[in-house]
Amino acid sequence: MNKPAPTDSVLGMLANAFDRVAGALERMAPPAVVKPDFAAADAFIWSASSKKLEPVARVNRVEMFLLKGIDRMRDTLQENTERFAKGLPANNALLWGSRGMGKSSLVKAVHADVNQRVAKGKLKLVEIHREDIESLPALMSLLRDAKERFIVFCDDLSFDNNDTSYKSLKAVLEGGIEGRPDNVILYATSNRRHLLAREMVENERSTAINPGEAVEEKVSLSDRFGLWLGFHKCSQDEYLAMVEGYVQHFKIPIEADQLRREALEWATTRGSRSGRVAWQFVQDLAGRLGVFMK
Repeated sequence: MNKPAPTDSVLGMLANAFDRVAGALERMAPPAVVKPDFAAADAFIWSASSKKLEPVARVNRVEMFLLKGIDRMRDTLQENTERFAKGLPANNALLWGSRGMGKSSLVKAVHADVNQRVAKGKLKLVEIHREDIESLPALMSLLRDAKERFIVFCDDLSFDNNDTSYKSLKAVLEGGIEGRPDNVILYATSNRRHLLAREMVENERSTAINPGEAVEEKVSLSDRFGLWLGFHKCSQDEYLAMVEGYVQHFKIPIEADQLRREALEWATTRGSRSGRVAWQFVQDLAGRLGVFMK
């Protein structure tokens, strides 16, 4: 016996049901990856949640010639970046050491200099936040086929207890099947030479079946940066040279003796001498004297 054909109302109900299911599946699907417009800016910030690169209209940076007391590190990083911009072999770089000595400022200044002189706008700076390190493989996939070259930059990189995200960085630096794309280099700054807190290494040593191998696994992360640049506390002369360089550049009217006296007093009250302290003093000085720093 033949079954009766479905009525128009039944067909309509089925069509609506299928539409709802299709809509739900579409909402559940991951968003399509949007190809970035790398011509939009020279620098970008990686958004791990949306898997997008947000263009930065104006990078907050200091001109190269204003960075004092770090000549050797400046020249080494600049040469490494120039080689990379030309397509020659170059190393990932870890800038480590004292706070406020210009590590992140140097990365941004070198990028701007090399991008203008050598790369002619084809060298892009991409900042990834420390908490987004686990999304590095997704970022690499986005950059791999682009014609531009990229410095992927992570500021203040370090790892604490029970943090396993360092494994994503380790794989990208060297150990993954695909490895680091040829058009990408990684620069990171850290206050720690080995990126890990001492107690984290000690915990690994005390709980591991083979303590030596556990510690080696952790410490080997920093070894994957081929270039280590150490930044140490500056001398009084280097600190004063930083201050004088800023004062001359921004044309702040002050007598040399008074400048020296006030700059040293400022450093004493802060309990340290560094490029950051020098910059903060000059900002205060310019504000007191009514000088616009542009």
